[in-house]
Amino acid sequence: QSQVVESGGGLVQPGGSLRLSCTASGSGFLLEYFTVGWFRQAPGRDREGVACISASGETTYTDSAKGRFTISRGDAGKTVYLQMNSLKPEDAGTYSCAADYTLIPQAMCVVRPDYTGMDYWGKGTQVTVSS
Repeated sequence: QSQVVESGGGLVQPGGSLRLSCTASGSGFLLEYFTVGWFRQAPGRDREGVACISASGETTYTDSAKGRFTISRGDAGKTVYLQMNSLKPEDAGTYSCAADYTLIPQAMCVVRPDYTGMDYWGKGTQVTVSS
């Protein structure tokens, strides 16, 4: 069955970089027709939208990510990336990707923390930023 799968998380020191991948899994399932977003949740904190991208490439970012993070699409239509540079301890958390056919990026990235209406949610990949 169709699902999205995250990869690329790990442990980095402050100032380091990571590149996360969100990949569509399942025959005939492509992300190129969906709005895709990256969300993070730290222990004891609400989930927040970090970066979102439309099928046409329009992007939106949370203020803390602007200038440091970049969301982009791969050439084959099955992958969305999140390049994270100059990482800070407050960037740590579980990063999940979501895909939805109807939401625009500006709406997807500001959904309530308890929103569960996404068409697809991944299980998440852990990002730890520590010395």
